[in-house]
Amino acid sequence: MSAKARLRDALDRVSIYLPVVLMGLLALGTYWLVRNTPAPSAPEAERPVRHDPDYFMRQFSVKTFDEKGRLQSEVRGIEGRHFPDTDTLEIDQVHIRSYNAEGKLVVATADRALSNGDASEVQLFGNAVVVREASTGPNGRIDPRLEFRSEFLHAYVNTERVRSHLPVVLTRGNDRFTSDSMTYDNLSRELEMKGRVHGMLMPAATSPRR
Repeated sequence: MSAKARLRDALDRVSIYLPVVLMGLLALGTYWLVRNTPAPSAPEAERPVRHDPDYFMRQFSVKTFDEKGRLQSEVRGIEGRHFPDTDTLEIDQVHIRSYNAEGKLVVATADRALSNGDASEVQLFGNAVVVREASTGPNGRIDPRLEFRSEFLHAYVNTERVRSHLPVVLTRGNDRFTSDSMTYDNLSRELEMKGRVHGMLMPAATSPRR
């Protein structure tokens, strides 16, 4: 197989697993369970709008389970703050674990996460890393470890898009791709890497001859 064909094949495989990465980020929406916190018992006098949090969560963890009691997702943070003026939730040192239907684990971490009121948009800031560990498919084929790194990641839940306007690094097994920015559309399965795009493909390991 030519180098160009191998590069195209590798990028195709990356685009297949990016939806799993997206689902890991969408687990952040489970935090909106905290919106069910009791409202104030009496209406307060109208005050000037300020960007101040109305409640905090510290050293917290929120988990969701399926109908069989199996863990679907977990979101942890050092501190979470809800801002009523913008109806946003901000989380420091966020750590997300999410399992898909096949039980494959996706882990996402960042220095800070920001979600809007209905969790339709989730942003990761600073040292954003999303990892899908290596696994074996139903046909016995090994799916290499997939890792995404950037200083910023923006996920649009309803339209199933992920983008970053900052440099990104995609690593699949020993193969590595870099670009100045990236946009992924899960509905059309289109992956667009812009700017200085580079790819490094490592030859597959071969068994020693006996």
